[in-house]
Amino acid sequence: MTDEGPTEREQAMRAVELEFSELIAQVRRIIMRNADRVSPGMLPGAYKVFTTIADAGPLTASAIADRLMIDKGQLSRTVRELEDLGLVARTPDPSDGRAHLLEPTEDGRRRLATARAPQEHGLSRALEKWDVSDVRRLADLLHALTHEQVPGAD
Repeated sequence: MTDEGPTEREQAMRAVELEFSELIAQVRRIIMRNADRVSPGMLPGAYKVFTTIADAGPLTASAIADRLMIDKGQLSRTVRELEDLGLVARTPDPSDGRAHLLEPTEDGRRRLATARAPQEHGLSRALEKWDVSDVRRLADLLHALTHEQVPGAD
């Protein structure tokens, strides 16, 4: 920062930070609404565990803990809660007799689909009037950001 105030780059970085903050807040609201639709009072953390199982399962508890970077004790309590709600079920892991695989129940899949339905096409709606070249550019920029690359420097 100079004596005259923030540089153009600093102003641009602050604008990006602000927009990411808004996006994150919007995603949190969606997750909270979806969690409540799956089961009234469900916490966002339990919803994240459930969606991980539903989207990537069947998984062992260790695989979920590693993927979400959460404490195994907390995960165990959350899985018990999800089982009590009838959303997930355990089956023996055929490759490791000591472990169990977690997967969504049919009721869990149905409830998750119902919860996700209201915003199922939200991104498509938000971008439907954008020029396709702008959508591609957004994807390229996000890819570069998440992979710590310079845009267009393939």
